[in-house]
Amino acid sequence: MIINMSSLLDGAREARGTAIIIDVYRAFTTAAIALSRGVNAIILVAEIEEALELKRNGAGDLCMGEVDGKRPQGFDFGNSPHEISTANVVGKTLIQSTRAGTVGVSAAVNADRIYAGSLITAAATVKAVIKSAPETVNIVAMGSEGKVKTDEDEQCALYLRNLLQGRKPDKDSVKSLILAGEESQKYDDPSLPQWPLEDRVMALDIDSHNFALRITKEDDFFVARPEYV
Repeated sequence: MIINMSSLLDGAREARGTAIIIDVYRAFTTAAIALSRGVNAIILVAEIEEALELKRNGAGDLCMGEVDGKRPQGFDFGNSPHEISTANVVGKTLIQSTRAGTVGVSAAVNADRIYAGSLITAAATVKAVIKSAPETVNIVAMGSEGKVKTDEDEQCALYLRNLLQGRKPDKDSVKSLILAGEESQKYDDPSLPQWPLEDRVMALDIDSHNFALRITKEDDFFVARPEYV
């Protein structure tokens, strides 16, 4: 198995074979929490208006996502794992649009197989990838808006690579490195309520979920569902 490491939007565009598109803060942590709450499926789109149009057309039931960390007008939920963890979403189809994770998935058109990556599903994602026995795996850390590298996504990428190569990284060390990063600091700022501390805690609960987020193309849309191994 050849493992390639890349970052940002260009990395997603260049991904071939199996791609793991990472967004720890917060898109794919939120998506995993939503699916664990009984959501039927999540349609991933790049643009806010596209999400709203799909809801108007009945393709999905509820919209969740963010722009600059805040819930867009007309959306039912923000991009918050804590918020979605208390929502009544059983049996619903969600439509998610964020500025990094879902944009990265939409750009990964050359990949044969796509997973949405986060720390809470890391070990399960690796099990799913190994089971499919790909020749090439591309791990893509999306960073901030797909433009600037961030510690949490880069560290998640390294964690996934180490697991794929049979090593067992120290989870506390991974958390410490991420907590020292710039993106983690905004969760400690009370003047930024769109970044609740609970979201950071949930995002760093490494390997807490026993399924991968497999993304497939359905009716021209990227759709995430849980894959258990």
